[in-house]
Amino acid sequence: MKYFVLLLAIALPLSARPAIQWQPWSGDVFARAKREHRFVLLDLEAVWCHWCHVMDEMTYSDDRVIALMNQRYIAVRVDQDSRPDLSNRYEDYGWPATIVFAADGSEIVKRSGYIPPMPMASMLQAIIDDPSPGPSVVKEEAPVFSGDAALSPKLRAQLEKTHRDFYDAKHGGWGFSHKYLDAPSVEYALALARRGDAASATMARQTIDGERNLLDPAWGGVYQYSTGGVWNEPPFEKIMSMQAGNLRVASLAYALWHDPRDLAMAQAIRRFLVTFLRSPAGAFYTSQNADLIDGRHAGDYFALNNAQRRAKGIPRIDKNIYARENGWAIEALVTLASATSDPRPLAEARTAADWVVAHLQRAGGGFQHGLKPASNAAGPFLGDTLSMGRAFLALYAATGERIWLSRAQEAATFIEQNFRADPGYLTAPHATWQRDENCDLARFANLLRHYDGDPKLEAMARNAMRYLTAPQVAAPALTGNVLLADFELREEPLHVTVVGAKGDANARALFTAAAGLPQSYKQLEWLDRSEGPLPGSKVEYPAMSKAAAFVCSSNRCSRPAFTAAELKILVSRLEKP
Repeated sequence: MKYFVLLLAIALPLSARPAIQWQPWSGDVFARAKREHRFVLLDLEAVWCHWCHVMDEMTYSDDRVIALMNQRYIAVRVDQDSRPDLSNRYEDYGWPATIVFAADGSEIVKRSGYIPPMPMASMLQAIIDDPSPGPSVVKEEAPVFSGDAALSPKLRAQLEKTHRDFYDAKHGGWGFSHKYLDAPSVEYALALARRGDAASATMARQTIDGERNLLDPAWGGVYQYSTGGVWNEPPFEKIMSMQAGNLRVASLAYALWHDPRDLAMAQAIRRFLVTFLRSPAGAFYTSQNADLIDGRHAGDYFALNNAQRRAKGIPRIDKNIYARENGWAIEALVTLASATSDPRPLAEARTAADWVVAHLQRAGGGFQHGLKPASNAAGPFLGDTLSMGRAFLALYAATGERIWLSRAQEAATFIEQNFRADPGYLTAPHATWQRDENCDLARFANLLRHYDGDPKLEAMARNAMRYLTAPQVAAPALTGNVLLADFELREEPLHVTVVGAKGDANARALFTAAAGLPQSYKQLEWLDRSEGPLPGSKVEYPAMSKAAAFVCSSNRCSRPAFTAAELKILVSRLEKP
C-alpha cells in the first residue's frame, strides 16, 4: 500500500465544522463496518498521555481528517487503562496507538505515537484506495512450546547475555533511547547483588541513581520515562505502574543497602500516592495527567514549587479505581512497610485492600476491573485478580493474618478456573497471552505453594513457565522478569517462622525483623498456637517458653533465635553453601 499526500479543500465556518463521532469498542463495531462498507479505526489513548492530547487537538480536529473519517471509517476511542485486553495486545506500540482494521477484523495498519494531520489524512486516503495490509502489519510468528517448565541452560545463557547487553553502562537502565526503571530487571539485579554479584550490584545502583532524576521534586512520585537517552528529559505523566514498581524497588534496595537516598526515594513516591492518588475512601486512583492544559507541554509548570503550581491548578487525576492498579500499590506499600518497620504504609495498604474486596470482588474470589460497566464489559481480566492475589500474599507475609492467605488462595483458584491456557494464562478468556503477566503469575503461584503446600499451585507455576520458556516469548529485549521467574522456581525461598503469641511484644519484634530482611524472595510465617497449625506446614516446631524464630530450608531448620540480631546471624549461616 502506497501513501501519498492528500490535498482536500474544505472551507467551513468553525461553528459549522463537523466532528468525528467516536464510538466505544464493542463486538457490534465490525458488524456495522460490514453493513456500511467502512473501515474501523481504533484510537488507543491514555488519560495521562501528552501526545494523545496533542493528537486530539491537532490531528482529529483537522478538517481533512474529519471528512475522511466520517465518510469511510468507524472511529473507536478507548482509554487503554480501562481495557487491559486491548492495552496488552498493542502495548508495544505505545500511546497513542492507531490501529486500522478491515470490516472482517483483520489489521491493515498499526502506528505508534503522534501522527500529524497531513500524514494521517494521507494514510486514511491510501487505505481507502488500497486496503491491503501495510508494512506495519507483520504476521506474528507462533511460539513453539515444549514441555519444559524451566529455561534450558542454553536459553538461560542467551537471556542473561541479553540482560547484560541491553544494559546502558554509561547512563544506567535497560535500553538506550528512553530511560526508565524497569522494576523486574532491577529486582533481578538486586537478587544477584545480594549473593555477591558485583556487576549486578552496579547495574541496580546506577539505574536507581539515574531514576532519581525522574522524581518530582515538589510533589514526589516519578515521571514515567525520559527521552533522548538521558534521565532529564521527561514528559510528566505519573502512572500507577511506575509509582508501584519504583516504590517496591527503592524499598528493596533500602533493605539491602540501607542507603538513605533509597529511603528518601521510596518516601517521596509514597507521599505522592497518598496526597494525589489516594481516594477519600482509601483506595487508589490511576494516574496524574502529563499536562495542566491538554496538549501543552508542561515543563515550565513542573519546574515550579508546590505553592506556585497549586496557584495555577493541578493536572487532572484519573479517578477511576481499578483492582489491578490497587494491587500494585498495595504490594509496593507493604514492601516499604517491611523494609522500614513504618506502620503507616502498611495501614494504607490494608485500607486499600479492604476497599477493593468490598467493592470490586467477584463471585469465586476474582476481581472485576473497576466500578464502571464499560471497564468490565470485556472482563474478567487476569491482571486484576493476579495483582490483588500478590497483594494479599504480601499482606500475609507482613502481618501473619491468615485472612490474607485465604484471599490469596481464592485468587489463585479463580485464575486457574478462568484464565488457564495450555500453556500459560490469558489476559482475558477471549484474549491472548501477555509475557509479564505470566512472569508475575509464575512467581505468585510458586511462592503461594510454599505457604500452603498445594501441588495444584506448583502446576500453575509450571504452566505459566512453560509459556515463558518458548524462545519467541522469552527472548525480546527486557529479559529480567523471565529470569526472575525462572530464578525463583529453581530456588527455595528464605523461610522464617516466628513461634509465639500475636500479643507477645518479643514475637512481634522478631516478626518485624524477619520482614525487614533484604531477601525479596521469602516465606514468612507466624505460628500463634491459639490459631491452630500453620496452613500447609510440614514442619513441627517445638513448644517454646518464649517467642522464637526459626530459619528453615527444604531439609533443615536452625536453632531458635530469640532476638533480631540472632535471627540475622542464623539467616547468614543457613544461606552459606
